[in-house]
Amino acid sequence: MRHVVLHALADGLAPAEVYRRISDFRRYPEYSDTFREVRVEPPLPDGSTVSDWTVEFRGGLMRWRERDTYAPETFSLAFEQLSGDFQSFEGSWRCEPHGGGTLVVFTAAFDLGIPSLAEILDPVAESTVRTNIARVLRGLADAEVIDERATAARG
Repeated sequence: MRHVVLHALADGLAPAEVYRRISDFRRYPEYSDTFREVRVEPPLPDGSTVSDWTVEFRGGLMRWRERDTYAPETFSLAFEQLSGDFQSFEGSWRCEPHGGGTLVVFTAAFDLGIPSLAEILDPVAESTVRTNIARVLRGLADAEVIDERATAARG
């Protein structure tokens, strides 16, 4: 399982505003052409949504369907793949006050499910996730990545 953590700073914006912008998945293709399409279904009774994603990856397209669970009281949201091209894909977003702005923490864990190619494909997928999330944060909230980490857990 590969893990990615990004910290970004959005100066001059309150956590509630950054959270609102991050939660607007439909806008992600505006900020990175790697996001081909994001469709979000109407909210479920519990307030969560189901979204369908199509993203460019290594000259092809990756698709998945995820459940997005929102926690506006803590300015956080979690996502978990329901079906799609990853074997597993889950993560979260969190917005917290930081100086005169907002610290955004993005985490993701994924497994492409191709053990024989993991050493080749996982770093590429990890880089794609980092690059795309950084572009979205820059576009949505003029946020700049201040720390990024990735780890691979073998198991």
